[in-house]
Amino acid sequence: MNPPREWGMRSRIVGLTSGSAVLVAGGALTDWMWLIGIGAWMLIAAGLLEMIYRP
Repeated sequence: MNPPREWGMRSRIVGLTSGSAVLVAGGALTDWMWLIGIGAWMLIAAGLLEMIYRP
């Protein structure tokens, strides 16, 4: 079983990834580039957290 801090980090990574998907999709539908950019940066942050805090 994983320590409690890893459960919290996993939920943050999933939250960032889900949020980035919503923002990129919303930005693509409304044609707002700044929304797509924020979603892309959220996806980058989720990827970095995944690489750094890999168990």
